[in-house]
Amino acid sequence: MRTKHTFRLPPDLATKLADYAARKRVPQALVVEAALASHLSPDGADRLEAALARRLDRMVRQMELIERYVTISNEALAVFVRFWLTSTPALPDTALAAAQAKGRERYDGFIEALRRRLARGRKLAEEISCDIEATAPQSDPEPR
Repeated sequence: MRTKHTFRLPPDLATKLADYAARKRVPQALVVEAALASHLSPDGADRLEAALARRLDRMVRQMELIERYVTISNEALAVFVRFWLTSTPALPDTALAAAQAKGRERYDGFIEALRRRLARGRKLAEEISCDIEATAPQSDPEPR
């Protein structure tokens, strides 16, 4: 048997309740009932803590992946800059204007190639991982 209750909500909370119930396509009374049950449940805090822990774990994994990609990008850039600085001779003043024009042209080509690569969706970190796995020596698993 159900007991009828009448209560008043502030307008902003009533709007939120109505919006949520409409999005979930359930009656507002069901939303209120579930919220009260959750709030009054003795293990509600434990469930909330578990949900937060799962979310934090997922965020930590995502941050670790981002850190890995940033590290790979930084190292790739450092290797390129070192190679470029050690292998590119200084230009005489007479060739500087032509070199700058050619540099702008090459930069535009680089930007276009980058645009195509990003549109394709495959990332450098994925390619490096695949290359490392392909070149790693295959060995027998260690005995347990």
